[in-house]
Amino acid sequence: MSDSNVQVAWVPLQFEEIPVGRDPLCLNVLGVEFTVRWGRGVTAEQRERMRSAWARCASDRAPHPPSLPREPNGSQPFSASVTFDSGRNDVGTFALQAASFDELAEDLTSRLTIAAILANAGELTMLHACGVADPSTGAVVGLVARSGTGKTTAASVMAGNYGYVTDETVAIRPDGSVVPYPKPLSVKQENVVPKLQLGPDELGLQPAPANPFIQSIVLLDRVEGTHPVLPTLNKVPLADALLALIPDSSSQGEIDQPLQSLCRLIDSVGGVWQATYSEAADLPEVIAPLFKQQLPTQPEWTAPGLEIEAGHIPASYIRRATAKDAVTIGDDLLVMLDNEILRLSGTGPAIWEATAGPITVDQIAEEVGKVHGRPEGYRDAVSEAVNQLIAKSVLELGSN
Repeated sequence: MSDSNVQVAWVPLQFEEIPVGRDPLCLNVLGVEFTVRWGRGVTAEQRERMRSAWARCASDRAPHPPSLPREPNGSQPFSASVTFDSGRNDVGTFALQAASFDELAEDLTSRLTIAAILANAGELTMLHACGVADPSTGAVVGLVARSGTGKTTAASVMAGNYGYVTDETVAIRPDGSVVPYPKPLSVKQENVVPKLQLGPDELGLQPAPANPFIQSIVLLDRVEGTHPVLPTLNKVPLADALLALIPDSSSQGEIDQPLQSLCRLIDSVGGVWQATYSEAADLPEVIAPLFKQQLPTQPEWTAPGLEIEAGHIPASYIRRATAKDAVTIGDDLLVMLDNEILRLSGTGPAIWEATAGPITVDQIAEEVGKVHGRPEGYRDAVSEAVNQLIAKSVLELGSN
């Protein structure tokens, strides 16, 4: 067979690869390009539902076609395959299969979000929050809350008048600008497990402004029960704010100086607030003042040195573990180990300071005594505190 015949034979195969009516869905999620290819079990109407629901994340970039999705089967007839490219040579793929289309759609939303978050780890501060923006100024208020505690409801209520930025991840660049993620809202259905994926256009939510930036950060505290509370807004102490935000952030530990960078962000927006409320309908009024510029706060924190003496720890000696970051706030020391943050109070900060190099418990007690005095029984108290910090992996005990 000649080369020209080979070329002619190959052309029809290229056109058969994506059948008519099954064109891929191309999306941009937090700067990551995704291409979604639907399986045979997904109807044209369902594909159009997803195209509409994801319209605000649509990408005009030429698709990178995924492989063929799995064939339908009796228990899981709905499938899709996805490729993604972060633009940093980070190309990946994953496949989905589900018993119902709603389950497939919910799984797709979750997997797109996770893949985009992982691709941006170390680059963006990503708060587990809904975000709404003033349409005229671009000022974004991030409403931080755990899953199932009211983020989506808050977004749907607030974004009737404010721009809808996201109901999932408020992604903040180092300069304070926000990367919108106007995904479908995942809405609970009565007596049905999969959440329904409803597009912001379908819900009548306002579009995000062109250049959003973070203005305020709010912890949502929804009080449930038979006696609704009046909505209130209160400033959160810095140490408490850090302890609340770290668990409700994604990949913060991958950012350079994760605690210090978060402190700088908090300072730049004038601190963190807590909104206590019972009904989401009360949120717009109580949150309204936070769209206005807040005066930056003066730093209440300092950064202790993280250096430790390298080498083997002799038996019965103690040295602190390598920390990703640490900040001192008042009498407290907050230390991040891997992705866990620990608050050291009382003698804890003095013990941590004394253990930059291998040291015995008696020597630690002497150093702590210089800071806190030497009341009766203080050596036993220091020894107990050291054991607790070893159990928490803040300190390491040497061996032979």
